[in-house]
Amino acid sequence: MDDKEKLVPVLRKSTLAAGMTDEEVRELLSSAQVRLHDYPKGDIVFHEGDMPRSLYILLAGEVRILKDTFSGRQIFLSEIDEPGDMFGEVYEVLHQPYDMYVETASKVRLLEISSTLFTLEAGGQLTRSALKVQQNLMRIFARKAYFMHNKIKVLASGSLREKIVRFLFQQLGSDGKVELGISREFLAAYLAVTRPSLSRELGAMQREGILSVEGKMIRVLDMDRFEEYL
Repeated sequence: MDDKEKLVPVLRKSTLAAGMTDEEVRELLSSAQVRLHDYPKGDIVFHEGDMPRSLYILLAGEVRILKDTFSGRQIFLSEIDEPGDMFGEVYEVLHQPYDMYVETASKVRLLEISSTLFTLEAGGQLTRSALKVQQNLMRIFARKAYFMHNKIKVLASGSLREKIVRFLFQQLGSDGKVELGISREFLAAYLAVTRPSLSRELGAMQREGILSVEGKMIRVLDMDRFEEYL
């Protein structure tokens, strides 16, 4: 079994391959526009200002999406650590330079796919797998637009507490609990605050009996007070 054949079950986990059969995934992997790339820890996948060459699917390891301020401070934007997760697709499809950069947090293996695979720039007809990629990218972009819509509503809140409550309210289950699928560092970046500020505010809300926070599990203890900040 060659390296690309071993990737079929991993790629099936990616939203880019949603609805594909194993044969269509193999067809995608066999394309000349698809290649494997290994990176050591601490390497830069692409720099801010670079023009995109590919969209990326994580196969192993962890990468961090970062941005530097004019004063040289590094801002953490996101982390990618689940095999099958994708990044960089918007820039590749729109042919826009990156406004952030990606650094490996461990040894990393990526699947890199050129957008020429699912466009007619090179001439000819699209394969079945390329058509599926087109359709899935439309769904991915729609979900990202919805995500940004919700994020704008959160960031439009006045205080940090209001931001936290509105974020949690969007995720809240009928049992009054939220299990965060992201790290505290990522949540702070999402809310555009520092991690210590976020931790202090969550601690204050615990002391006031509004929330209970245990790791990534957050439970609303006083719903009336919680909803005052909506």
